[in-house]
Amino acid sequence: MNKPLAVGITGGIGAGKTLAATIFKLLGIPVYNADNRAKQLMHTLLKPKIIALFGAQSFTNGQLNRNYLAKKVFNHPNELARLNNLVHPAVANDYKQWHAQQTQAPYTLKEAALLVENSSYKQLDKLIVVTAPNTLRVKRIKERDPFRTTQEIEKIMANQMPEAEKKALADFTIKNNEQELLIPQVLAIDIELKKSIA
Repeated sequence: MNKPLAVGITGGIGAGKTLAATIFKLLGIPVYNADNRAKQLMHTLLKPKIIALFGAQSFTNGQLNRNYLAKKVFNHPNELARLNNLVHPAVANDYKQWHAQQTQAPYTLKEAALLVENSSYKQLDKLIVVTAPNTLRVKRIKERDPFRTTQEIEKIMANQMPEAEKKALADFTIKNNEQELLIPQVLAIDIELKKSIA
């Protein structure tokens, strides 16, 4: 049974990791979106545990009450750690099972915002980091999330690991700076990854 290479793709908010992951997907590479799966797991497997920890108000009409939960964990590191200790192991286990099923693929892609911050990249074979200048990232986020202020965006960016530190750990870097074309960079990485397996 073929075991595909496990590759991670990450980048700071607004860098464009989802766009890059979509191009890999178009090449037929299976992509695991950790953030989306975390949301699904919070509505299913983790729901009773979240209610036990944070109360019945954590869900309204069967949906995760994001505002309530955000207020519970925002600026409360211990509460945030409790939530992360539920979600991160569940996502790691879910990803492991998903990856094991992708037997036809040369490699899979795990797309996650905090691959480096939570050290989960260490369980992967290769790491791709998507980069973009801060000014461009702020502009993209404002277009995507018009409700966010520049100050809020800058605060989120300041709380994330600096790009230079992520790049130092990367096997591959994609520059999503609107100067260099994205597709040729993804194609070049795809070729390199397939070569490393052959």
